[in-house]
Amino acid sequence: MPWVRVDLLGYLFGDILAVTRADLAAIWGGSAVVGAALVFLWRPLLAGTVNAELASAEGQSPELARTAFMLLLAFVIAIAMKIVGILLITALLIIPAATARRFATSPETMALVAALVGAMASTGGLYLSLGYDTPSGPSIVVTALILFLLSLLPLPRLSRRRAAGGEAP
Repeated sequence: MPWVRVDLLGYLFGDILAVTRADLAAIWGGSAVVGAALVFLWRPLLAGTVNAELASAEGQSPELARTAFMLLLAFVIAIAMKIVGILLITALLIIPAATARRFATSPETMALVAALVGAMASTGGLYLSLGYDTPSGPSIVVTALILFLLSLLPLPRLSRRRAAGGEAP
């Protein structure tokens, strides 16, 4: 079929600069569906992560929540494939969460920080792509990696005396 043209590099590495208005509508609509589903599934997912038997004893169905979560993840991957590509979507699913883990005190905080890190990586990657004329998908992932590496730097710790208002030795 010579009339069918498939951009394999676009599927592998994505092309955020080729996103149309219809793609944006699909992304926003998909995000709303996934967000609403996560709000509904959050408690069973969290309980099933801690202890599946205890969650079942509380009347929740962790297996159903886990299956629904896998379907939502497949949906997100299908939506994000055009933007960042098949090879890079895994990095954008893992790196922001790994970065947020260092700063989070609860699963909810981790989810919010991961979303913020993902937004920062996307914005920074687009600026990097513009400034250095590099592909946008890999630039976003490199920016996410840089944010992750920065999160590994040791954080200054305050001693108990300083936190209580006294001077540290």
